[in-house]
Amino acid sequence: MSIEKDMSSHSVRSRNEDSLTASIVSEEKAVPQKKSIFRFRNMFQKDEDRPTPPEVYNIRIYATALMASAAAIIIGYDGGFIGGTVALDSFKEEFGLDGSAHSKFIVSNIISVFHAGCFFGALFSYPFSYYLGRRISLILAAVLITVGSAIMLAASKDVGLAPIYVGRVLAGLSVGFSTNLTVVYISEVSPPAIRGQLTSSYEIGWRVGDLVGFWISYAVDSHIATSKKQWFIPFAVQLIPSGLFLIGSIIMKESPRWLFQVGRYEEAIQNLTWFRQLPEDHEYIIYEVNQVKESINYQKEHIGLGLWDPFFEVFFKNKKVLQRLFITCGLFLFQNFLGIQAINYYSPTIFAGLGVKGTNATLFSTGMFGVVKFVCTFTYIIFIVDTVGRRKAFMWSSSLCSLCFWYIGSYLKLNDPTQPGHSAGPGGKAAIGFMYIWIASFILAWSGGPFVVGSEVFDQNIRSFVQAINAAVSWVPIFIMSRFTNNMIDKMKYGIYFFFASLALLSIPFVYFFVPETKGIALEDMDKLFDRNLTARDAHRIVLSNARLETETRLHNKDLFKTDTNKSNGIQIIENSNDSLLVSKRV
Repeated sequence: MSIEKDMSSHSVRSRNEDSLTASIVSEEKAVPQKKSIFRFRNMFQKDEDRPTPPEVYNIRIYATALMASAAAIIIGYDGGFIGGTVALDSFKEEFGLDGSAHSKFIVSNIISVFHAGCFFGALFSYPFSYYLGRRISLILAAVLITVGSAIMLAASKDVGLAPIYVGRVLAGLSVGFSTNLTVVYISEVSPPAIRGQLTSSYEIGWRVGDLVGFWISYAVDSHIATSKKQWFIPFAVQLIPSGLFLIGSIIMKESPRWLFQVGRYEEAIQNLTWFRQLPEDHEYIIYEVNQVKESINYQKEHIGLGLWDPFFEVFFKNKKVLQRLFITCGLFLFQNFLGIQAINYYSPTIFAGLGVKGTNATLFSTGMFGVVKFVCTFTYIIFIVDTVGRRKAFMWSSSLCSLCFWYIGSYLKLNDPTQPGHSAGPGGKAAIGFMYIWIASFILAWSGGPFVVGSEVFDQNIRSFVQAINAAVSWVPIFIMSRFTNNMIDKMKYGIYFFFASLALLSIPFVYFFVPETKGIALEDMDKLFDRNLTARDAHRIVLSNARLETETRLHNKDLFKTDTNKSNGIQIIENSNDSLLVSKRV
């Protein structure tokens, strides 16, 4: 089985260079979408760039996204368990740690070597995915993290901390792989209308791991006597999500888009029809194959498909792509500098600073934070990312996050409950309430949104390369915040909240002027969103309307998929008369 098509001067790619006037005229001719006066009836309405058969939204695609997202359980679990576990008296006694500055330095290193590994793993993932593909690279990452988790269990009083250092570096490298390749893989296999939901499923794994990690640490601290068993159990549990990740990566099918890129057309079509649950001669499959192959051929002619071609394209040849990379990196920097990492690693300290007294009370408040994050992640995936969209969610979230932190900072400036003679009072309760509103607002946009946008706005042959950079950039602020939040709290006090609130305000104009909406747009049409003649505010409306008009015109043309009755060499030619695209199927 093979699929081939001629590239003519009137191809779809050439039409990407049409003038802004033509785009606006086409947009104005598009048939407006009918909307119900009852907004809740459109809650699950999808923005489709073309009529999509219901078979496309099938259990296979959702199950694949969930299996791929098992990698995120490990990230969430690490954030949930490591801080509490290394703080256990049993762990400190096992490795001779006390309250000295040197011991605090060691504990900080135990935590941060993981993040350093993540940074380098994200960068190293690109050449592996280039040569081996998404699936095999994810299998290697799963094996690596399973081995790393097992090595950590060799640590003891006699052996020392070396196995934990080595294991956490290996785990970090593999997690860095996954932060790049998992979201790239999911975006490549997803139908456009639900790509945001599926890519955001990565967040589900993160929140599950976060929730489980915290409550396991809480449980061993509360119910297991001080002993090696107490700290050993949380480390051993890491083998469960790493094993699930390994099994899932083995079961998954390779990305059809990567297979097309490397010329494995027969396997690519088999996988695509499996994901879409449609026959290979269905017009939806033919249309998607034409889109992908045409995009790859264009990239081959204008950019190149070599290992280093994306590097030269991004940094030396194409300023538009470099600008797009600055935008996605900016999203990841805002994501991790808005305050989430300070809360993730130091929430007991933060709650104590708001007047929550007692170890159990602060730990419980931290645990409930995890519950709120878990619930809001599902809310984002089901109701927001592919309905409200990425862009609006970012701006609304930033507005609420800023408001919450301005209040908390002002409250602490006027009435710090940790100071003698001051009590929390109603204002303190309101501050704690605003903290929960803040985390809900953040999760409903910024937690998963940058991963969604970063994985979908670049062309096929540079997607893995730029997402490796995005993933690496995302780990830099995580490392900084996990290492220096305590110092910021000590030096800045209430000012740390003003700092985060100001960054949230700055993110609003950044999104408004530079980040177009991407929901419902095919990966091969993302370039059109960043046309310099279109504003970020209007780009989605115009591009989606043009895509619908183009598809509607083709579908109403009786010669759209005209079958040539002249068969030669066992090949049946199917011609798209509008675009001179030839799709052939072996019969």
